[in-house]
Amino acid sequence: MSALAFFDTNIFVYTDDASAPAKRRRAIELIHQCHSSGEAVISTQVMQEYYVTATRKLSLDAAFVQKKVEIMSRMRVVELNAMDITRAIDLHRLHQVSFWDALILHAARIGGAGVLYSEDLQHGASLAGVRVENPFAKRQ
Repeated sequence: MSALAFFDTNIFVYTDDASAPAKRRRAIELIHQCHSSGEAVISTQVMQEYYVTATRKLSLDAAFVQKKVEIMSRMRVVELNAMDITRAIDLHRLHQVSFWDALILHAARIGGAGVLYSEDLQHGASLAGVRVENPFAKRQ
């Protein structure tokens, strides 16, 4: 199984969310660990969504958020093309997930990630060959 880990947008958003300190600590720790070891994978979609959410929802300064996006760009970045959109539609239809989550799932798959860190999909599910893990779920 691949050691690569794909990060959904919400994990990055929590790194700046002062209203959720436990999630913030966990998100920072996990991203740092995977980025330091060269195992972090994201997509251009994640970078875009993070910028919009951090500036709109968290009201962070656009220049600050841009710096973080520049740091994110040093990770393994998956760029989707037109054929990838149709493959994501297939995942959307097959797994009954939102189209946006299907794009994330497809990017994780083509990025070679064995795990997708997200709180938007079912924890423990295996979709399209990628295991979904909610890093904020209670650990057994």
